[in-house]
Amino acid sequence: MNLILRPATSNDLTKILQIVNHSILHTTANYNYEIQNLEVQTKWFEDKKAKNLPVIVADLDGEVVGFGSYGQFREKIGYQYTVEHSVYVVDNVIGKGVGSKLLTELIRLAKTQGYHVMIGAIDADNAGSIAFHEKFGFIAAGTIREVGYKFDHWLDLVFMQLILE
Repeated sequence: MNLILRPATSNDLTKILQIVNHSILHTTANYNYEIQNLEVQTKWFEDKKAKNLPVIVADLDGEVVGFGSYGQFREKIGYQYTVEHSVYVVDNVIGKGVGSKLLTELIRLAKTQGYHVMIGAIDADNAGSIAFHEKFGFIAAGTIREVGYKFDHWLDLVFMQLILE
């Protein structure tokens, strides 16, 4: 297994879009209902680049099998040192360390860029993601009940935070 983490390029957007759309259609990791198109994904990517925010991919033997990024937690100036991250991995490599490598790199990049806190917003039923974040020192900071609705039921959202040192 030859796994390389690298900055995403525009050539990776089709695969990133496939990963995002799979998540939209099949999971509660993403609360969107409708799949996205390449134009939307391209705008997202260009916005990240313009704001000097990372988009990294996990490249396994030449195929993108996951990606991670972060963005401003909230737009008000007082939140300027806090970012909210996302890590997505294709189903067939979950549990093989790809997500861990992506999150480790996002934490390193956030520290390098001078951020103070990373936030993960996780569906409360996603015990695997909650446990995954706890391994990195994230702590549950609160749950917002029934804030989302997908697949015909209400969803609770857990906020987890890591203070970067």
